[in-house]
Amino acid sequence: MASSFTSSFQISNMRSVFWGERNGFCVPIVPTTRLGFLRKTIECKESRIGKQPIAVPSNVTISLNGQELKVKGPLGELSRSYPREVKLERDENGVIRVSKAMETRRANQMHGLFRTLTDNMVVGVSKGFEKRLQLVGVGYRGTVEGKDLVLSLGFSHPVRMAIPDDLQVKVEENTRIIISGYDKCNIGQFAASVRKWRPPEPYKGKGVRYANEVIRLKEGKAGKKK
Repeated sequence: MASSFTSSFQISNMRSVFWGERNGFCVPIVPTTRLGFLRKTIECKESRIGKQPIAVPSNVTISLNGQELKVKGPLGELSRSYPREVKLERDENGVIRVSKAMETRRANQMHGLFRTLTDNMVVGVSKGFEKRLQLVGVGYRGTVEGKDLVLSLGFSHPVRMAIPDDLQVKVEENTRIIISGYDKCNIGQFAASVRKWRPPEPYKGKGVRYANEVIRLKEGKAGKKK
């Protein structure tokens, strides 16, 4: 008994090419490979919209102070703060160029966006924008009373909405609403809030829709065949 215990003790303490050899059984060494990580450089392409210059009309005044831009024209005045990812430059001909200040993915996303916003500011204070809505439905109509837009949309009471000071709203033939102004963002926001009261339903298209909006109608339930 003593000899067998001694032999097993000797086996358990033997050093060999195996790791973890204990009590007579062995775990072989598994060769490990070194893992490497590939660094891939992200190439940010220049925006096709962002690299287009913005021509400033003669009746528009531009004031550029660092990342602050002010645009003043015959219809109004707008200002905007720009993020550090983009920079504004104006040449001697009065043309504005929006470029990237750094080569990052976010800068690439901001490039085209802020070029479009800048162009909307210049066009807005010089020419203005408008958006048209159409009321579709029996009894649906709208009127302008003072500084309020009053809508009859099938509710038990008329919907009254205050018109912002920088917007002009008029109604033609009681069903066509024209929203105009120099701030394109405010025009779109007010038009969306009007449409939100009664979005077009998918079966007959009744509701408030944009003038160029296409409504995909669903087929109603068919009657039971006899």
